[in-house]
Amino acid sequence: MAARAIWKGVIRFESVEVPVKLYSAVESGGGVHFRLLDEETETPVRQRMVHPRSGDEVPFAETRKGYEVEKRSFVVLEDEELDELQPEPSRDIEITRFVPTDEIDHRWYDRPYYLGPDTSAGETAEREYFALAEALARKDREGVARWTMRNKEYVGALRPEGDHLVLVTLRHAGEVIPASELEAPSGRALASAEVAMAEKLVSALEDELDLTRYRDEYRGRVLELVRAKAEGRTIEAPEPEPEEEAPASLAKALEASLARAEKEPRGGKGAAKKAPAKSKTQSKKAPAKATAKKQPAKSKAQGKKAPAKGKRKKEPAGG
Repeated sequence: MAARAIWKGVIRFESVEVPVKLYSAVESGGGVHFRLLDEETETPVRQRMVHPRSGDEVPFAETRKGYEVEKRSFVVLEDEELDELQPEPSRDIEITRFVPTDEIDHRWYDRPYYLGPDTSAGETAEREYFALAEALARKDREGVARWTMRNKEYVGALRPEGDHLVLVTLRHAGEVIPASELEAPSGRALASAEVAMAEKLVSALEDELDLTRYRDEYRGRVLELVRAKAEGRTIEAPEPEPEEEAPASLAKALEASLARAEKEPRGGKGAAKKAPAKSKTQSKKAPAKATAKKQPAKSKAQGKKAPAKGKRKKEPAGG
């Protein structure tokens, strides 16, 4: 299924104009959503706005927006007053400056969107789009952008992604908490042996990045439970992993982690967790195949051949 554009705009800087279409780069709402049901009839229930003192239902038309300035003290704002503060509608994606790609800290990145060329604007506009994407990639730069979309102002980063462009919204000042607000490390200084052991652990876990390996396992288990109950099946809950005792020192903790890392396959616990799920499925199918009856038959055949080999070895000794 082809991607569907959700908005149109024009990238502008200096005298350059590049018409683009905006597409979602991520899917939201991927969790599990439940409906609240009446316990006896299993009928979906509805939520209503109720006055806390009288218990009477309050229609939406009789509600107002209020901002709590102090406890139980509100400033009431009318819709007309808020409408006057809305930003002016615009299709412009204004590039204010270009910066090195590593200058924006990842903590500021919020939500990514794909930008594609607006082919309805003509072949020249399409060439300008790909020229901009290639120029950013060659110069290792990204643009700082400002735009208004659906009555909301955004600040973002315009980045190259292969032959195309990505527009990532940035968090506003005040939303990112600086690391300086964390408590400073306390206690004794790390020993050189502890640092060396930590470096070995990092090296043991080095591997190529494959983000497709990491999925919402809880969501998968819940959906499997839903399917099983809908089909009248039952699912056995996995046994909890035994808790390990906390090591007495950091060095011993690093040694234990290093030992586990060397035993586990590349990919870590994410790959190891998949094995039990497969073994459960196989254990249910095994009785039907009756593989347990075939294995003893093979072992008996092997048992008869073993003595024959032993006799051949004894004949030269006896001669």
